[in-house]
Amino acid sequence: MRKMNTRIAIPLCAAAAIALAGCGNSVGDRGLSGAGIGAAGGAVVGALVGAPLAGAAIGAGAGAAVGAATSPSAIDLGKPVWER
Repeated sequence: MRKMNTRIAIPLCAAAAIALAGCGNSVGDRGLSGAGIGAAGGAVVGALVGAPLAGAAIGAGAGAAVGAATSPSAIDLGKPVWER
């Protein structure tokens, strides 16, 4: 059962991180929000396999990279919460 949860959770978290990594208007905003989203998703997946801190670190790095690589016109969900 644990293996099935991991098979579902990893692609689901990866898809969510990619879809939401573009929050913000500048490269820094998108990188920061991507890191936060990736860290949360990575911690969840890491907890399923017994390493939540490692999962959070990997997720934060991947989310920051994807967030910084996206353009504001590709994914625009508005102004980040920390700038409202």
